Amino acid sequence: MKKITVGAMLLTMMFAGVNAQSLKSPDGKFEMNFQLKQGVPYYNLKYNGAVVVEDSKLGLRLFKDTSIKFASEIAKPEDVKFDLNNGFTKTDEKRDSKNETWQPVLGEKKNYINNYNELAVTLNQASTERNIVVKFRLFNDGLGFRYEFPQQKNLNYFTIREEDSEIDFPTDMKSWWIVADYDSQEYKYQETKISEIPARWPQAADANASQTLIKNAVQSPLMLKKEGKEPLYINVAEAAVLDYPASHLEVDAQNFKLKTHLTADRQGAKGYIQTPSVTPWRTIIVAPKAETVMDSKMIFNLNEPTKYKDTSYIHPTKYMGVWWEMIIGKSQWAYGQPESNVRLGVTDFSKLTPNGKHAANNTKVKEYIDFAAENGFQGLLIEGWNVGWEDWFGHSKEFVFDFITPYPDFDIKMLNEYAHSKGIKLIMHHETSGSATNYERWADKAFQLMNKYGYDAVKTGYVGDIIPRGEHHYSQWTINHFYRIAEKANEYKIMVNSHESVRPTGESRTYPNYISAEAARGTEYEAFGGNNPDHQTILPFTRWMGGSMDYTPGIFQTKLDYYFPGDKRFVKTTLAKQLALYVTMYMPLQMAADLPENYKKHMDAFQFIKDVAADWDDTKILAAEPGDYVVTARKAKGTDNWFVGGITDENKRDYTVDFSFLDKGKKYEVTVYEDGKDADYIDNPQSYNIYKKQITSKSKLNFKMARSGGFAVSVKPVN
Repeated sequence: MKKITVGAMLLTMMFAGVNAQSLKSPDGKFEMNFQLKQGVPYYNLKYNGAVVVEDSKLGLRLFKDTSIKFASEIAKPEDVKFDLNNGFTKTDEKRDSKNETWQPVLGEKKNYINNYNELAVTLNQASTERNIVVKFRLFNDGLGFRYEFPQQKNLNYFTIREEDSEIDFPTDMKSWWIVADYDSQEYKYQETKISEIPARWPQAADANASQTLIKNAVQSPLMLKKEGKEPLYINVAEAAVLDYPASHLEVDAQNFKLKTHLTADRQGAKGYIQTPSVTPWRTIIVAPKAETVMDSKMIFNLNEPTKYKDTSYIHPTKYMGVWWEMIIGKSQWAYGQPESNVRLGVTDFSKLTPNGKHAANNTKVKEYIDFAAENGFQGLLIEGWNVGWEDWFGHSKEFVFDFITPYPDFDIKMLNEYAHSKGIKLIMHHETSGSATNYERWADKAFQLMNKYGYDAVKTGYVGDIIPRGEHHYSQWTINHFYRIAEKANEYKIMVNSHESVRPTGESRTYPNYISAEAARGTEYEAFGGNNPDHQTILPFTRWMGGSMDYTPGIFQTKLDYYFPGDKRFVKTTLAKQLALYVTMYMPLQMAADLPENYKKHMDAFQFIKDVAADWDDTKILAAEPGDYVVTARKAKGTDNWFVGGITDENKRDYTVDFSFLDKGKKYEVTVYEDGKDADYIDNPQSYNIYKKQITSKSKLNFKMARSGGFAVSVKPVN
């Protein structure tokens, strides 16, 4: 139980109502209260009259002046006078509201509704003559708040030591979390009570190419559940992380309290601010049903509309790739021997001894182009096409790639012309090896090359430690780098899909050409350390809350001993579940990740991947429980076609789809792809059943999902 002293209770009662401001959501179900207690700002949140967030502190700690020492500097008692978390009086308040409908360039629905009431409280710190604004927006699905710093005499430039926004819960709750890390989100999800996080934390991380862990802290979005007769689902995240570091959540397990922890640079600084400026929004989404949380678009609503004048080049793309065979170890990215010590501009790559396993060669790429074209795909990603892969990783090498020079066995002009003759656009791959400075130097030339050959999408990668050295993947400088690249790509009408980048927090509204990202543990980890069967049932409540993910599903040959006899690795899924992921996971850049040879053996099942849409007019979350199951229905953009997908965790599960969301009075033909009666993700993953049937909006269909199984349904009107 949380410890509450009598003195604390009396103090709370004494100051309750003093300098208090109240804000209600448009539907009246939420109430947020803000107040100052002895000059310290607090807020709380209620839902239907019940406390969801208890009085929680707000504020920031600053370094004492514009110059800082290294992270060894210890905060001293006298430094507190520089902080922006105490000594405040309220000098003004402004209220506003909005109820608008906007259309995402690519999205899960045709229209997103942005409806909120707003309270902006101006606070003055008399001792320093500084003002800040704390802005709250209360939606029908939760709360967002941020700090705003007007330009003023005593607050022009400052450096953040830490942001101390708190979220103090009244009770212990079930939580789905990954360890906090300045450089990676690629971890397995844990399911514990808040109070149990510290005990589990030491076992919750495995090795990563770049890793800076924050002890007893977790990453957002964080999914929580208050269990009992009246369950409540809560999602804690952030929105619009721009010119600011990404945040993590320090866990006070005894008091069920979370506190913001910003990503630092090597000096220990969290943010370099020039006013006027704003922080990202801290978000708390609350609902009595998990489906409502998963359906929330609040994070996107808290981002600004795009300033791009032309978005016509941005489009959904279904693609294949010369990729999975390298991930599993069948082929390689490098052309020469891995021990080669190469220097771009000096090494003659045509004289290197070929390793014999280079995947991005003319013959193989043409085979992939042929298969992709025959089956209606729009794009083909090719990794390992460019020189430099022989010593690309682990050397802190700044000039590692030039992004314009192909290997001797990759004829970029010929292959591009061949692809275009088949209706396929090649997708560029720009792995940076974490050398962001090098990428910025080469970005114009790289994008000019793409324009020359008609590439309109790029997959970027940031494996390894970030250069400039001392920065992290989620520190302020690198966040700015990701969006500088997005803006530069927009100049050349190019779409961006980033890997090993920061998790999206709704910025696709502002930067719609930044159409997808990895920023979580995707399918590739099935070949590295494995993903648990419940992994895909958690991601829609966490990573997906802020934007689409390039999860790279569609693996039909799940047992890797097929390639390497005796290999124990396998993808923990049935084939039918792989189909369902194309619906339960939103992916406007949608990959069929397996090898063509494996699809050729199951062309009847592959038909669903060919048919399923990648952009949507409507989405309905039919049923969901984090860590257990997800069932989603989506309506394809500009059509009356629907697709339904359902997945489960390691447990078998029955589910009945109610098709009442279909138009009344119409007939539809469904093509069902379901687990076979003997399907099992370990023993018989490729067992599936396909059948067709006519239905109406009154129809219901029952599905029996195998362990880590699922089902997929294509629904088309009957003419």
